[in-house]
Parts: sequence; C-alpha cells; structure tokens
Amino acid sequence: MKIAIASDHAGFELKVHVKEYLEKEGHVVKDFGPFSGESSDYPDFAHPLAKAVENKEFDLGISMCGSGNGINITANKHAGIRSALCWRKDIAELARQHNDANICAIPARFVTVAEAKGIIDAFLGADFEGGRHKRRIDKIPL
Repeated sequence: MKIAIASDHAGFELKVHVKEYLEKEGHVVKDFGPFSGESSDYPDFAHPLAKAVENKEFDLGISMCGSGNGINITANKHAGIRSALCWRKDIAELARQHNDANICAIPARFVTVAEAKGIIDAFLGADFEGGRHKRRIDKIPL
C-alpha cells in the first residue's frame, strides 16, 4: 500500500518507529513531517497529509500527535477525509469496517510502539463492509 504519515513534535518519536515498521512490511511511505522533535504545529502537517489522501495519491494515512485529537480534528476538515482516533486495535478495525476511515489518528502519548503497530495492522488489514454503513457515511458531508 501507499501510506501517508504525519505527526507533530509529540508524535515525532512514534512516527519514526511507525515509518520504519511500515517500510519493513513492504509499504511505500511518504512522511509529511515534521522531521525533528522540535515544537511544531500539527495543522502544518495534517493538512498536506489529508489533501494527499483525499486526492487519492495514497491509499491511507496515519497521523500522530500527543492526544491524537488535534491532528484528527484538522484532517477531518477535509470533505473527503474520514479520520478516526484509534487507541485500540478493535477501534481501528471498526473504523475501517464501519466508517470507511481513510486516516488513522493515534494518540502518541498514550500508546506504546507495540500497541501502535497493532493498531496500524488492524487498520490496514480491515476492509470497509459497505451496506448499511455506506448509507450512513454518505450522509456525513454537508
């Protein structure tokens, strides 16, 4: 898969591990930044990631910030994005199956690297179920 990733300073260390893991698993990864752990603003990285996923340049996106909330909220400002805050594997799986989420937002201060890998595996391994769920997500855009 082609995966877009981004974070802020609070998610930087986890993003380094995630990028390495995804590449080792054979995925093509584009890192939208930041490229150091210095203080940074998540919208500066969330918007380019979301735009690229929205434009179908990437199959899916993975974002990280301290709580996961800020980067998640920012990505969801894009009409074609369904970013889901995922802190457990089952939530990540359901986000794909029921919500057709195309970005997984991870709370970097609240999960370990091993937990993040499990969340990512669940997210990437699940498929949208369609059916009644399609009807519901079709009602999301204004």
